[in-house]
Parts: sequence; structure tokens; C-alpha cells
Amino acid sequence: MPIYEYLSESPEDPERSCRVCRQGFEIRRPIDRVPLEKCPLCRHPVRKVISKVNTPKITKPLSVSDAKAAGFTVLQKRDQGTYEKL
Repeated sequence: MPIYEYLSESPEDPERSCRVCRQGFEIRRPIDRVPLEKCPLCRHPVRKVISKVNTPKITKPLSVSDAKAAGFTVLQKRDQGTYEKL
């Protein structure tokens, strides 16, 4: 389920918006639901903010034992078009 970020439409107006939507908040929602239009707490209008994508960073190549521990099947090429399971 993706995480969406929302921010108040007018963060400079503290009387109309709450502390949560003024500073911005994140919420997990199914991808098929429409974006929020109002803050769940104060019902003030909010807008969806474009955020950066979170991608995993692999610092070293996976070893055969790491790949097996993660549930992958490890194959090694033997001849022309034939592979052997390790």
C-alpha cells in the first residue's frame, strides 16, 4: 500500500488549519481510492504533495547463501543453454 503525503491548502492561516495538516502528514491508502480533500482531524482542505520514491539500496552483491536465505533459487550456467541448481 503506498504512502501519500498531504499538506494544508493554506499553511499560513493557523486559525483554519490544525497543527497536523499545517506541518504535513503521511497516510497509507489503497491505490484505487481517491485522494483526500480534507484533513481527517480539522476538515480543512488539503492537497497531495509529490514525494520522492523510496528505493532499497544494495551496498554489496548478494552471495549465494544470502540469495538462498532470501528465498531465491540460484542457478549456475554449465554449458550452452543448460543451468544447474545450486
